[in-house]
Amino acid sequence: MDADADRALVALQIGREPRAFRRVVVRCPFGRPAVTEQSPYDPNGEPFPTTYYVTCRYLVAAISRLEAAGGVERWTRAAEHDPQLAASRAAADDEQRRIRRNLAGGETGPDGGASLELGVGGAGRSGSLKCLHAHAAFALANPGYELGERIVAEIVPLWPDRCCTEP
Repeated sequence: MDADADRALVALQIGREPRAFRRVVVRCPFGRPAVTEQSPYDPNGEPFPTTYYVTCRYLVAAISRLEAAGGVERWTRAAEHDPQLAASRAAADDEQRRIRRNLAGGETGPDGGASLELGVGGAGRSGSLKCLHAHAAFALANPGYELGERIVAEIVPLWPDRCCTEP
């Protein structure tokens, strides 16, 4: 699919024009956008801290159910108490910062580049995961992120039986 068609499908999926859309990085088994990559700054220059964004309605709903069931707190605690998950999160946050600086291409926006130093989902250097959607999106876009992959593993089945996005 071309970028304009992808952008139109993403707008349909999320119910609005995407703010900082760059491209689709993960597609569902039906060929539709599932995870997109965003620019670090939107067209107005405002920081957009979520590099990878889940757009598939099915995945968004499944991850929302995990969050509603206390998933953010549970996975934050798991990452705090399991050295392997803590290391996985730290490596993903470092990779997120590297990716954002690369995508920014030297731009720093009105925040002077402060948002380029945020971790997955706009998280600071420590604390809560903030958003499981961002960690799931990062894991789907960057295989090998163990904490995110464990979050994604809770979505059973990972994909719906039929396409949840009809153009």
